[in-house]
Amino acid sequence: MTPADRGTWGPVGRSAGAKLLVMGVSGLVSVVSIRLVLGHYGVEAYAQYGLLVSIAALLPFADLGMGAAVLNSVAAATDPARDEQVRRTLIGVFRVVAVSGTLIVAAGAVVTAAGGWPTLLGEGLLPGSGPAAAMTCLVLFCLTLPLAVGQRILTALGHNHVRILVQGLASPLFATTVAVLVVTGARGGGYLAAFSYGGGVVIAALGSLLAFRRLPGLAGAVLRDVWRVRAVRGAPVLAVAGPWLVLTLALPVAMQTDRLLLSHLAGSTELAEYGLGFALFSILSQTVSAAGVALWPVFARARTAGQVRSPFAMAGAFGVGAAAAAVALALVLPWVVPVVGDGAVRLDAWLTWALVALVVVQAVNYPLGMYMTDAAGLRFQVFPVLLMVPLNLGLSWWLTTRLGAGGPVVGSAVAVALCQFAPGVHYVRRDLARRRRGARAAATLPGETGPGVR
Repeated sequence: MTPADRGTWGPVGRSAGAKLLVMGVSGLVSVVSIRLVLGHYGVEAYAQYGLLVSIAALLPFADLGMGAAVLNSVAAATDPARDEQVRRTLIGVFRVVAVSGTLIVAAGAVVTAAGGWPTLLGEGLLPGSGPAAAMTCLVLFCLTLPLAVGQRILTALGHNHVRILVQGLASPLFATTVAVLVVTGARGGGYLAAFSYGGGVVIAALGSLLAFRRLPGLAGAVLRDVWRVRAVRGAPVLAVAGPWLVLTLALPVAMQTDRLLLSHLAGSTELAEYGLGFALFSILSQTVSAAGVALWPVFARARTAGQVRSPFAMAGAFGVGAAAAAVALALVLPWVVPVVGDGAVRLDAWLTWALVALVVVQAVNYPLGMYMTDAAGLRFQVFPVLLMVPLNLGLSWWLTTRLGAGGPVVGSAVAVALCQFAPGVHYVRRDLARRRRGARAAATLPGETGPGVR
């Protein structure tokens, strides 16, 4: 293995290992938390907690795609702490997320004043403390937007595993808070979600502290100039942030409609089967995602250095690893499902092997997606992903009526293959050929040495 290979696979392996560790610990701690909440505050408080925690998932647009701009800028810089482009990018990003967070809080204040939280969130909201808790959660969530920039910087610097480990503190922090409330006899059942969001603020602040400690002097320079709107202009970030925002909005819509389709077209049995299967295979998909994100700065640095680095070997390795793990999980499910599902839920062959296919196609696609993270690559991905929304919905609708719980999973796997993987292969091949031609042309210039080709 060459030094360059170690530089690639090292972050990937550390990220995957950190994610597995975090999921294991978080799973165990979450069981304790749930038992404490249900035992001392009741089902209603737990239901509201789950409802309010989901507010963050309903606001994927909150940072307006600024994380992509931070990742590309920091990863591309040879000395990020002193790089002028990095400083101006962070200034622009902080300004944008500050405005976004302020507008979201203002909208929440209007909803609170109008008494609209019960209408928006439904009967799961507790009377009395529910609206105030919802507004508190919204404010705390918006506080994390600028602080979360530090987590993007950690990933860009090649410390994605540190980011994952820091985020893994969420479950222990929440469990500790609940335990303190229970031991002291405090009445906090209505604000459990607010404590969870408060832990998110602490984690985001810790991530920023760790990130900026690796970039001495940068935080002070950014904070000094971020308020000088007229005197100091931030770097333009929409070329990267705009397409990334569209992708972060469209992909969840394309991939998260399965439960709705099953609820309308099948029944509670199929919905329960899908939920159990998805929960079991999410261990693999989350590990793939954590490992894949570590490749973003690898490709960003290669572009800056003029290196032509192909993602196809990594895509193959991701696919083989995911296939081995997914098939192994599928083969042991006949023994696992009766234990986990308590005999009440089963997974048929269509659902099981559709989940295997979905995990594998997403894994193979991940390195290609991380290669296409410059402005041109992100713009290219927008149309296929937007096309994936109606394709996945229509295909999953049709297959659900024929295959039950496995139908929407088959639809999602086919949609990813047709609208992400296939276009990605086409784009990457053309881009690699273009870059290699440029590298050869630069190498033939008199008195110059061309960039490396991998």
